[in-house]
Amino acid sequence: MTYAETLDYLFHALPSFQNIGSDAYKPGLDNILSFCRTLGNPQRSYRTIHVAGTNGKGSVSHTIASVLQSAGYHVGLFTSPHLLDFRERIRVDGQMIAQEDVVGFVERYKERMEQLGLSFFEMTAALAFKYFQRCSVDVAVIEVGLGGRLDATNIITPELSVITNIGLDHTALLGNTIGEIAREKAGIIKRGVPVIIGESHPESDEVFEQVAVQMTAPICFADQAFECVDVVPVGGGRSRYTIEARGNGTTRELEYDLQGLCQRKNIVTAFTALKILHDHTDLGINNRALREGFRDAAFQTGLMGRWQTIGHEPLTICDTAHNAHGLRDAMAQVVALEAAELWMVLGVVSDKDVDSILPLMPRGAHYVFTRAGVERALPAEVLAERFRVAGIEGEVVGSVAEAVAYARERAPKNGVVYVGGSTFVVAEAL
Repeated sequence: MTYAETLDYLFHALPSFQNIGSDAYKPGLDNILSFCRTLGNPQRSYRTIHVAGTNGKGSVSHTIASVLQSAGYHVGLFTSPHLLDFRERIRVDGQMIAQEDVVGFVERYKERMEQLGLSFFEMTAALAFKYFQRCSVDVAVIEVGLGGRLDATNIITPELSVITNIGLDHTALLGNTIGEIAREKAGIIKRGVPVIIGESHPESDEVFEQVAVQMTAPICFADQAFECVDVVPVGGGRSRYTIEARGNGTTRELEYDLQGLCQRKNIVTAFTALKILHDHTDLGINNRALREGFRDAAFQTGLMGRWQTIGHEPLTICDTAHNAHGLRDAMAQVVALEAAELWMVLGVVSDKDVDSILPLMPRGAHYVFTRAGVERALPAEVLAERFRVAGIEGEVVGSVAEAVAYARERAPKNGVVYVGGSTFVVAEAL
């Protein structure tokens, strides 16, 4: 098979959450365990760090990987979804897996994958595990796909578990309350393995503490240990963050090349995780690695779509925030720009809780509704009607590329165009 034929097989012959949503979700670990036995259990041949959470897990995963790479380790990184190229999901030292490695894996194990009825994500996780073994990585940062307890990545025994935060997303699969969703994500907590919780929440803290006690896992709430007290732009797409230790008031300044209000929380989570790794495992991280790893996190790992500037005059920003928990920060930041005119280019997936994001949308902005080219995308006309009923008028423009061009043509040079609502919209904008 060619690489294009291989991708077509993966996205259409195997159930893909990206294309069909929850129908592709296969809870349970039997399939991935069976397949990894076929592969020789490659996930046991290197150290791992497991990262879950409703939002921020991508930024935190990439940041931890960047710092470990700066410390001289050979680092694997598995994340999802991708924006431009499937291979973004699997990286070693920031470099994407080669096309021929993807093709070769599928050709070799295609029959076995079909026998087991693997989902797209199960296959992808197994491919990452095997590739990291082939590359002899020292450590791999593994991002959870969905939830935690029954996620295909939850067959590893990591050095550290990280849960960034809990919000109401994927409720049809994970639960309708913060507590229920926390219980699913707490499923990545392993016996005796330290766990970092990025953001405290009254409805989830007790859940995490109970599970940690049951698993005799040391637990640390990052936002109770450290606080980001200041952020100052320094140019070059970076800002200087000041992190203060709660209690003794000592501070640490770090430049960071990820943008957006949400990074105030993510940098604290990543910083705490790296401190625990340094203090309680043999993964030593010196000050130089910490400084350089944060400074070049996005650059070293290829992370895109987090409050990313994709145009000027008018300033055009895309962001992958796609639920109420994430959009709250994004909308606060876009309003704070105080643009002459604000244009919002939005599209969502069909299973998104639109009602939860409507109250966050800035009034007085110009809205352009669009639809990404995936099966899961909600028709733009339906999204426009939902907004209209809530008192927000807008226009419908067919494709994402056309919608972005439409907004940029009409916004003044000193205006702002925001593109988001869905990872797939951002992918097409990029």
